[in-house]
Amino acid sequence: MRELNQRIRYLELPDRMNRLKINDQGFPIPYFVPYVDGKPEFRGFDGEKLAICVRLKRCWLCGEPLGKFMVFVIGPMCAVNRVSAEPPSHRECALYAVRACPFLTQPRMRRNEVDMPEHLEPAGIMLRRNPGVTLMWTTLKYSVVKDGRGGALFNVGDPERVEFFAEGRPATHDEIMASISSGMPTLREMAERDGPDAVAELGRMYDKAMELVR
Repeated sequence: MRELNQRIRYLELPDRMNRLKINDQGFPIPYFVPYVDGKPEFRGFDGEKLAICVRLKRCWLCGEPLGKFMVFVIGPMCAVNRVSAEPPSHRECALYAVRACPFLTQPRMRRNEVDMPEHLEPAGIMLRRNPGVTLMWTTLKYSVVKDGRGGALFNVGDPERVEFFAEGRPATHDEIMASISSGMPTLREMAERDGPDAVAELGRMYDKAMELVR
């Protein structure tokens, strides 16, 4: 096993993630990561592994069986629409991810979409930004829904616990609100295209999400 990157060497790797390979930069390669030309492609995910995680109730990050509690690693906007493009993980794996993943811990980092294979794109409509804040959403159950293009999305269900992180640490209230506020115009624009009922429903969803932030 290669040595971990100096930036994350101080973090304890969860036991379930010890079997994961380490890439050339010293970061663990999550279970969901596909390989393109023999190299891990962190920007996408393996569709077959997604199906395995759902069918066999396995962790998205380590690939091991999940227990009673399941944790979605999502952006704050998902607290509004309660939809994720990725299935859940163990809490300890999710916690490691929000503290170790370069994209999740560096708000200024942007997604590199150059030469991104189309078949590795997630389902649904993704807000192509770094939200700056990551939400760990713990739930007891979730459901699979279709995105209209044949892809799978996940209704994350009701939360048992929510934890917001920024730069690998607990996020402040101001950071959470700034992230949600910057993403709402996109959701509102989408709702407006669907008509007044959709706009009203978005308002109700937003109010419900705010109960989790206070």
